[in-house]
Amino acid sequence: MMQTAVGWHVELEFLEDAEHTRAAAMVRLPDGTEVRAHGHATRHHTDSNQPRVGEEIAAARALNELAMQMLTKAHGEIDAASGRTSHPIHV
Repeated sequence: MMQTAVGWHVELEFLEDAEHTRAAAMVRLPDGTEVRAHGHATRHHTDSNQPRVGEEIAAARALNELAMQMLTKAHGEIDAASGRTSHPIHV
């Protein structure tokens, strides 16, 4: 069986202030479709200012949303091709 290497690149961008971090995630699929998602993190006023931690939390939330959108999209394509309803497993 011949294998083909395929790669997708996910882009993450952040907007930050002293207490909030917003992340925007985007993946462009081989057919040109773009899937976008957002995540948010808020620093508690008693926590030390650690921007990287806010970025990690906001990014994780954006990537989680992106994953759910990709699952929904894939199951919609399965349903359209098979004529039946598929059942996504959420982990």
